[in-house]
Parts: sequence; C-alpha cells; structure tokens
Amino acid sequence: MQIIELVKKAIGYKNTATKFYVKIGLENTSVGQTRPLRHEHTNLCWNESFRIYCAHMASHVIFTIKVDNFIGAELIGWARIPVSELISGDEIDTWLTILHTDNEPILLLGRPMINVKLQFFDVSRERYWSRGLKTPDFPGVPFTFFPQRNGCRVTLYQDAHVPDNFIPKIPLAGGKFYEPHRCWEDIFDAIYNAKHMIYITGWSVYTEITLVRDRRRPKAGGDLTLGELLKKKANEGVRVLLLVWDDRTSVGWLKEDGLMTTHDKETGKYFRDTNVHCVLCPRNPDDGRSIIQDIEIDTLFTHHQKIVVVDSEMPNGSSNIRRLVSFIGGIDLCDGRYDTQFHSLFRTLDSVHHDDFHQRNIAGATIRKGGPREPWHDIHCRLEGPVAWDVLYNFEQRWKKQGGKDMLLPLQELERIIIPPSPVMFPDDHETWNVQLLRSIDGGSAFGFPYAPQEVAKSGLVSDKNNIIDRSIQDGYIHAIRRASRFIYIENQYFLGSSFSWYSKDIKDADVGALHLIPKELSLKIVSKIEAGEPFRVYVVVPMWPEGYPETAAVQAILDWQRRTMEMMYTDIVEALQAKGIVADPKDYLTFFCLGNREVKKSNEYEPSEKPDSNTDYSLAQQARRGMIYVHAKMMIVDDEYIIIGSANINHRSMDGARDSEIAMGAYQPYHLSSPNPARGQIYGLRMALWYEHMGLLDDSFGHPHSIECIQRVNKIGQKNWDLYTKEDLEKDLPGHLLSYPIGVSSDGTVTELPGMEYFPDTKARVLGSVAEYYPSILTT
Repeated sequence: MQIIELVKKAIGYKNTATKFYVKIGLENTSVGQTRPLRHEHTNLCWNESFRIYCAHMASHVIFTIKVDNFIGAELIGWARIPVSELISGDEIDTWLTILHTDNEPILLLGRPMINVKLQFFDVSRERYWSRGLKTPDFPGVPFTFFPQRNGCRVTLYQDAHVPDNFIPKIPLAGGKFYEPHRCWEDIFDAIYNAKHMIYITGWSVYTEITLVRDRRRPKAGGDLTLGELLKKKANEGVRVLLLVWDDRTSVGWLKEDGLMTTHDKETGKYFRDTNVHCVLCPRNPDDGRSIIQDIEIDTLFTHHQKIVVVDSEMPNGSSNIRRLVSFIGGIDLCDGRYDTQFHSLFRTLDSVHHDDFHQRNIAGATIRKGGPREPWHDIHCRLEGPVAWDVLYNFEQRWKKQGGKDMLLPLQELERIIIPPSPVMFPDDHETWNVQLLRSIDGGSAFGFPYAPQEVAKSGLVSDKNNIIDRSIQDGYIHAIRRASRFIYIENQYFLGSSFSWYSKDIKDADVGALHLIPKELSLKIVSKIEAGEPFRVYVVVPMWPEGYPETAAVQAILDWQRRTMEMMYTDIVEALQAKGIVADPKDYLTFFCLGNREVKKSNEYEPSEKPDSNTDYSLAQQARRGMIYVHAKMMIVDDEYIIIGSANINHRSMDGARDSEIAMGAYQPYHLSSPNPARGQIYGLRMALWYEHMGLLDDSFGHPHSIECIQRVNKIGQKNWDLYTKEDLEKDLPGHLLSYPIGVSSDGTVTELPGMEYFPDTKARVLGSVAEYYPSILTT
C-alpha cells in the first residue's frame, strides 16, 4: 500500500496512531482483518491471505484502511472492487485507489493505492457440492488446524443415561442392531480406571454430583461424588488436572436472569490444598485488542469446551501399556444434567433428582415446592484412536496458556506408558470411523499459535487483526451443509445468525453482528434444491426458549434474533417456490420443533412440603403438569452419513472463534455412506433412536427423511403433541415429546404468532421475543 506521512497528518491523525490495518468487507459485512502494521516505511506490506466463505448478497468487495489506537480505530479511507469482476473465477491482481469518506481520491502528494489479489471459487463447481461424501476417501474439512484422522472408534450418546431396554431394535447394515450407550456410566468407568492421567475442562464442573444413579446398574465406587472420585484418583498418584471457566461476570442482573450461573468458586475451593490441580481460568483476550474489547471478552464470553481425557486399558486387558480415550460434546459434569429419555417432570423427585433439582426457567422453583423440574436433553461422544490425541493436544495448549504451573505429564512419560497415536480399527472393519477435531478458539486461550501470516494460513488458522483464530467448527458446518444431498437434522440449544441477510425493517441488521453463515447456508441449500427440482428437507430441534426466565430482556432478545433468523430462511424458501411456480407449505422444506413433557399425577409421587405462590408461572405449570424439556444438544446429522457433535451452539458466540471457546468433532463411517443406498450405520441408528425418544414411535417413513411423506408425518406428530401440550385438560401422559415450534409462516415468509399463542403456556413471555432495550447484542448473539 502506498501511503505517505503527509496524508496521515493532513487527515488529522496524531503521531501516536502509527499502526495501520485493513478490514475486508462484502458490502457492509466485515469478513476479515489484517494485522496492524507500524507505519515505518512509505509502503506498507501485510502479505496476508484469507479464505472467506461467502453466502452474502454483495455488489462490491470493500477494503477499509484504518489506524489502530488503544481505545479503538479511526478511518483513513477505503477501496473497492465490483463483484462482477470476480464471478468468472479468474485470479485478479490489481491496484485499487484509496478513497476518502466523500468517495473522492486522496490526492495529497500522489494517489495512495492498495494492491490486492482475489479469486472467487463457485461452490457449485466443487467436487462434493450437494453430492454427499460419495467416497470413503473423503479427506475431511480443508484448511483446518487438525487434519482428519482415520481408523478411529466413536461411541455416540443421547442424554446422560439410557435405561435398559428403552429403545426398540433399530436394524443397521450387516444384520446388526443399534445399541445405545450410557454416557455418565462410561465417563465414571474411564475416570475410575485411569492409572496415569485425568484431564478435564468444563464450563461448569460440580463436585457434588454423582455419575452413577441407576439402581438397577450398581457399580463399585458408584456412590462417590465427582469431587470424591477425583480426589481419590489424585491420591492414588493419577495426575488430575481441571480447567474450569472462571465466571468473572460481576454485573448482578446477568446472574439474576440465569444466563451464566456456575459453581466455579465452590469447585476451586473444594480442591484447594488437595492433589487435584484445579485452575479457574477466565476467558482471557488475545493480545492486541483495545481496552474496551478486552473488557468485553473477559466479562461476556466463556470457556465452553466439555472435555475428559484419560488413559485407559487396552482391549486385550494389558496392564503395562495404556491407550488414550477422550470424551467431548454438550454435557457438562454438573448439576441438572443427569436425565434419561423419559425426561420426567415430577416422577423422579423422590429419587435421582431429589438432591439434584434443577429448574432455571421458573422463578422460586425448589425441591421443597415440587416440580416441574427442568428435564435435560443432550448429545455427547467418546473418541478413541488418533483423534483422542488431538483432544489431548487441545487440553495441553489450553493448560500451557492458562494453567499456571507446568503439571502436564511430559511427552517422554506419555510415550512410555501409552501407545502412540495410531489406528484402533482395522481398515476393513465396517465399524471404523474417520474423525476430525474442530474448534472455536483463539490465541488468548490456546498456547503456541503462530503469528507469521504464512504460518497462520499453513496451520489452518485465521488472522483477525492481532488475533489468531481457529474457526474450524463453523467451517465444518459450512462444508457439511454444502455437501448435503438429501436432508439435514439439527439439534441445538440456539439457532440464530446470518444477520447480514435478515430482512428487518425495525432495526439496523448491520449493528447486530451475528455474522456466522450457518442459517444462510441452510436456506441457500434448500433454495438450490428447489431450483434443481430435487427433494431436500431440514429438521431443527431447539428449546422452547433459552434457559432463563422467559420474560427477561435477555431471553426475549434471543427469541427475537431467532425469529428474524427463521424469517430470513422462510423468505428465501418462499421466493424460490414462487419463482418455480410451486404451491407448497414452506414447512415441508424447513421445520422447527421444541421438546416438552406433560404427566398425569400418580398416587406414589413425591409430595412437596410447600406450595408455589398462587397465580405465578410456577403454580400454573405445576397445575397444568407440563414443562419444556431443555434442548442443550449441539449436533448436526447430514444424510445419515456425517455427524457433528460438540459444545458449539448455532450462534455467533460459539462460531466466531474469538468469543466462547468450543470443541467439536465431524465424523463419518467410510463403510456407511448414503450412496448408492441410504446409509445404515451408527449415525443412522442414533438419529432413529433420537426420533424414537422424541416421538415415542418409529415409522417406516423415518428411514427416508428427505421424502415429503416423512416431513409431513413428523410435522403432523409435532402438531398433535403441541395441541395436547396446550390443551386445557390432561387425561394421560403426552405420547411423545416432539412439539411443533409454535410459529406460523405467512405467504411471504413472515414468521407470525399462532392464533391465541402470543405467549408460551404458563408464562407471559412472547413466543416471538422482543427487541432488547438495554442488552448489548454482543451478549445475546
């Protein structure tokens, strides 16, 4: 870039403002930033490259040149290139004139210019576009920090526990049947049997919970609390390291709204002066940010990864050599998470939930006043093989950054006691998995990220001003959606984003900042299939509302963002249908659900000693015997052949990479692809097990979720359950938990209230949310 000192002085910048950076935008949407460079020479050279995923309506790519200082940034000028010049896909290497804010060139002592090189790649020309995996040699998501690992074993979990014989026989390929596994029992076994190392990270880790609660499946040591179990293993000489998010939020109303309540201080105190090394780590910012940005990151964002890494015995029972096993997903090792597929509201209050009563959506709820408790639905997984070492490496990066003392087992010792990274499945084993670890994390949370631009790009990382970011979870979602051939099934705690494409008239969408691409990628995928005349369906399961009191400003703001996201997607679909002259219900292409339960009272139920105050949400829900099942899962299944499971929500906090730290995996079984025949491996088995959990039945159409018969059948079941959920009288238990999300879709794609359903049942909380008056969007997106 050619820019001279006189230009800087003439525009009014002080000598202290000596760092320049370039912001890349698709129209008004920022999609990248260079590092700030000191103005030590006449010509500045960033020499940085960016791979930018595009799902935007834009007529220009805009390069904005700014001066960085300690409180923010000041504008120098901008340059732009028309998108029409890029569409051909040819590489363009050009000098662009830098314009002042009045769109006129800066003419002082010459005409400052910026050199850029661009090339556009049309996704429809990609090998895997809309065709599924096709080949067992699919190499994984490109340009990421962790490569795909082959020869792995994956265990899939729905909820913390599965009772015996809950799920009917689900036939899989090769004459096998799907076998559900028990998450917390497996984690207990892994910790209890560890000999050398137990590494744990969590948004919350609560020492008072027990992992084994099924009285029909007792285990030696199963009565130990998590805290007692970890201290026991540490006293046996096992290296026990915990990284627990330190909630530094000091603003009272955040916790009153129930957004971020953990036991971090209790956990830290419990392990003080023990052999368990527990570090409370805040979400520290990376270097180079402004003072305001540092405060935002430190107080508003979290460490959200949920990881357990242990050494485990070899399959042959050898006691000398061990192997590595890792767990990741959505389930924190804390209170309120233990549940089964029955998701009872009242019937476990005198047993497994009496000392673990969790209800964050109703003010004043306690075990003394009775249910409904807050049932919890979640997804988790266990990873074995080379990918388990990637999870270990992630932990080591985080410990070296924020753990303080060097307590990690040295590599030499690991090599002596644990087999090195190697396949755990034979290549011809039809149960083998190919797995890739994905993350949202930056240099403020992970040690050892490179800084040189070439090394950043080579490592699959993203440079964003002074921050180095791993944004591979969002990349994984984008690639999976673009590959999808027939259908996508999503369960997630949040569903909002792509605000650059919202159609709001009452707010300025550009100020919202929920910029991740996932919702727009989904709607564009559906549109492309409508245009091609091919069937394609998207099913999304979310909670009725985000955890917290639903009338509060934060929850209402999130529901408002969610409504705008849905409306953007339905508008795209409706316009595509109209363009093809198709008359159809847009919910036959994209459909949203939530989960809820309703139980008749039984004679032997727990009887609370107190009653809720009359005419409150609490008393209304108790009288109606109903409540939502909280969806905390973070999972996407594509064509029954590919799955993403992790800690990341579909919101910008989780997908940005520089906000909440997250971890996930993307995986498939190379012998169970969706072409030429439908996939019938473990991923299919999990989806069918989940649908049985949610609907209480299995239907022949469920085997073909891309068909119009299937989506209409599921929509019909969801609507019937919603009608029963909201019905005045309760005659018997709800036959299934899947509820149609209570919205209407108009002929132009507008999301509307259902007749008589402005508020969620038993609340005064608007279903469509409301614009927040005092909550910053950076917190709620």
